[in-house]
Amino acid sequence: MAPWHHFSLGSCGAGVSGGVIAGISVVVIVLVAGAVLFAYTRFYLKKRVEQAILVSGSQELTSHTGEENALINSSELDGQAGGGSGMTGITVDKSVEFSYEELANATDNFSMSKIIGKGGFGSVYYAELRGEKVAIKKMEMQASREFLAELSVLTHVHHLNLVRLIGYCVEGSLFLIYEYIENGNLSEHLRGSKKPLPWSSRVQIALDSARGLEYIHEHTVPVYIHRDIKSANILIDNNLHAKSKWHCQNSWNRYAQYGDVSAKVDVYAFGVVLYELISAKEALIKESGPVSDTKGLVSLFEEIHNQTDPNKDICKLVDPRLGDGYPLDSVRKMAQLARVCTQENPELRPTMRSIVVALMTLSSTSEDWDMGTFYENRALVNLMSGK
Repeated sequence: MAPWHHFSLGSCGAGVSGGVIAGISVVVIVLVAGAVLFAYTRFYLKKRVEQAILVSGSQELTSHTGEENALINSSELDGQAGGGSGMTGITVDKSVEFSYEELANATDNFSMSKIIGKGGFGSVYYAELRGEKVAIKKMEMQASREFLAELSVLTHVHHLNLVRLIGYCVEGSLFLIYEYIENGNLSEHLRGSKKPLPWSSRVQIALDSARGLEYIHEHTVPVYIHRDIKSANILIDNNLHAKSKWHCQNSWNRYAQYGDVSAKVDVYAFGVVLYELISAKEALIKESGPVSDTKGLVSLFEEIHNQTDPNKDICKLVDPRLGDGYPLDSVRKMAQLARVCTQENPELRPTMRSIVVALMTLSSTSEDWDMGTFYENRALVNLMSGK
């Protein structure tokens, strides 16, 4: 019995120790595999980020007029830094890489109190980095495709009227760092508690937004389409100038040359924003009554356009917070521009370049009106009538 008992105890002890060793081995293998996977993922993403920046930096932007060159980050190329790049007069800023520690410190370890927005791929935090106010967009690792797409575009799309990408981070999560625009978005100014925008500022905001869209439609290679133009995506700075923000998840980075989507999509959406600037109404209006229903702002204005005396009836749709502080003729012209932008047939809609020209004319006459010398502008009338 004693030998058998001794053997049984030995077998049992050997079995237990072997199971423990096997368990420890599995844990070690899992930890090592996880560490390798994390290192590989981070290395892979870092390489992809570097490639995205390199590709975007090598993209040649088309030539600009003197005015447009003033609107983008431009400077003389250093002759010793490779003058044969074909990008004379234009430099492409490289986005800055930030560390996770730096972002965590700036946001109090990503405190809830620092959140200023939420999107489909994560939260947006307010912070101050290296002396600049920024918005930090935190995305999960699963959103690497969207992250890389957004980064690859915004590292070479630079315009005064587009929100600027400052940098990125690929530690722990994916981070994109943007300039922070302090004065909220257009929707908040039109329908929130903020002070009503004067008419001249509304025309200027329309012009700023149009310039940003014209840039991505006609002055980048490849040409891009925003596909999410709306008042909530138009940010207003302290000088009441506008910058458009972009979102990859809304397919703004589709190339126009693919043929399956047209820049006229943006033109239509911009026309709706023009109607919002006039009326301060939502793009879709909930109608009161026994049956709850919604009506589009475009159709609401179309009813006015079809009246025998639209100039008289359009006053009914002007933002009441403006009081009498607007030139009716200027409002009428903006409504005409919005109407051609929202034509059902995309081919009949103008280009963003034509829209910029019209708004530049309207802006100058609005300023004249503010000084008491507002005059009829034939150039804009001709544009609206197709001459």
